[in-house]
Amino acid sequence: MPAKRIALVTGATQGMGRHVAKELASDGAAVFVGCRDLARGEAAAAGIGNGATALPLDVTDAASVTAAADRVRAEAGRLDLLVNNAAISTTRTELDMAARRALAAPSTVPLEEVRAVWEVNVFGVLAVYQAMLPLLRESSDARIVNVTSALGSLTAASDPSSPYRAAFEPVYSASKTALNAVTLAMMAELEGTGVRVNLVSPGFARTALVGFEGTETVEDASREVLRVARLGPDGPGATFTLWEGVPVPW
Repeated sequence: MPAKRIALVTGATQGMGRHVAKELASDGAAVFVGCRDLARGEAAAAGIGNGATALPLDVTDAASVTAAADRVRAEAGRLDLLVNNAAISTTRTELDMAARRALAAPSTVPLEEVRAVWEVNVFGVLAVYQAMLPLLRESSDARIVNVTSALGSLTAASDPSSPYRAAFEPVYSASKTALNAVTLAMMAELEGTGVRVNLVSPGFARTALVGFEGTETVEDASREVLRVARLGPDGPGATFTLWEGVPVPW
């Protein structure tokens, strides 16, 4: 699989994941389009064009994660860029954002809802990291970009004047707080190695994740993810930023 870079974007059949995969492919990268459903992944890869390959990958299924890593090794031999983009905000996709927030109150939210979201947003990211790290270590310019949300910032949520405070809840917001903590652990583990880790809060995109109630286009919301994903070997690791390169408080 000849290419300048070998990339994997999880959750890449739609929204920001698909856009990031398309932009990376346009840069000349060979991009594995992570997908739970192969038919949707193949359709997305066909729409992206040259350089895109559908890769079955359910981040909540250990066998699927292992199989995906095995295929990347067999077809590419290494991984240069991992974009952990796959995420969900709720299992109640029929509800609008206001109804989702109302059902996410810590005093009443069903624990199975919390577990389902955390399974994707936290444990899924860690599972993919563990499976793909040996492949990233084979690269001379390896980078991991974890896509989070500024809603997970404890500094912001603990500030009474912050607009994020009222939106902080134990389902999506706290899952991103946990992802931030897991990413920090990755940064600490890989400090001084050739694998750089970055955490990015994208814009509030009009995607299925938020019932298409976002305020930004997918293209605008993805800018920081792409900026960081495109950093070369001299680009920094261990950053937590939003557009454009503005630090986000942990």
